[in-house]
Amino acid sequence: MSDKSGMASLSPGSRLLLTRIPLGLMTLLLASVVVFTATQVLPGDAARAVLGRTATPESLAALRAQLNLDSPSSVQYLLWLRGIVTADPGTSLVNGLPVWSSIAPRIANSLALMLITAAISVSLAIVFGVVAAVRRGWVDATLSASALAISAIPPFVLGMIMIILFATTVFRWLPAVSYLRPGVSIWSTPSAIVLPVATLALVVFPYVFRMTRTSLIEVLSSDYIEMARLKGVSMRRIIFRHALPNALAPVAQVIALTLAYLVGGVVAVEYVFGFPGMGQGLVDAINARDIPTIQFIVLALATFYVAVNILADYIALMLTPRLRTTGRQAA
Repeated sequence: MSDKSGMASLSPGSRLLLTRIPLGLMTLLLASVVVFTATQVLPGDAARAVLGRTATPESLAALRAQLNLDSPSSVQYLLWLRGIVTADPGTSLVNGLPVWSSIAPRIANSLALMLITAAISVSLAIVFGVVAAVRRGWVDATLSASALAISAIPPFVLGMIMIILFATTVFRWLPAVSYLRPGVSIWSTPSAIVLPVATLALVVFPYVFRMTRTSLIEVLSSDYIEMARLKGVSMRRIIFRHALPNALAPVAQVIALTLAYLVGGVVAVEYVFGFPGMGQGLVDAINARDIPTIQFIVLALATFYVAVNILADYIALMLTPRLRTTGRQAA
């Protein structure tokens, strides 16, 4: 009874987090089982992939024992999960370095790429969504048709188009490959991230734009907006003070889903441009059958996916006055 009363006294946002975070952790636990199982059934022998075809049976047996490959799968999973929890995801089978030290710079690069992309694409999508919702003539038709056309193009094809337009055939303004020397920050060579950011921004833009437009049109047709017009409130104030804040709740959900989809787009785009991020690292690890690295990168991507969805639910709750009020009244 005290637990229920304690939960009721919390704010709606706190109750949401207390509910979603444990569910998110359970989701990650299930994802870890799927990831581990999937890497176990990959074709080939990890020990032979490390030592090569000239390996002797004795060296193969020694390496399998060192990597616990001769242990039951359940034991291997528990040892790996303990390493993940203790921030020690294992050693790369390719270079012998700790996985965390090898992947941490790639995680930082990918996060920077996604954050820059999100800031640019979401801002532009909301602005153009507002313009399309207000200008319902040829402006709306042009923007909507352009967004629909962009959304039909796969991310890797968009990347190739950007390379052709701005790096090789038409113009030669930017590098076609986002190569960075080890230890060099992406901020020191900003030209290397222009095309990956532009490509991913085009991937994100159509979905956020269309939801912003649709949600704002629906809000603008509501009774309280019509009342504000009759009272002589300026259109600018109606849009930015009354309509847009109420239209952003569903947009936040779409932004979260789009950013989660962006995780998959990052893999394709980073591979196209050779960007030293998690996507390129995952492709390299799969080609080399570097199982610890594959497991860690995929679980890191799943963690990002879960975190983005929890954050989106929280933001949507905070942006919806009706939900906040209902939560307070229930408390």
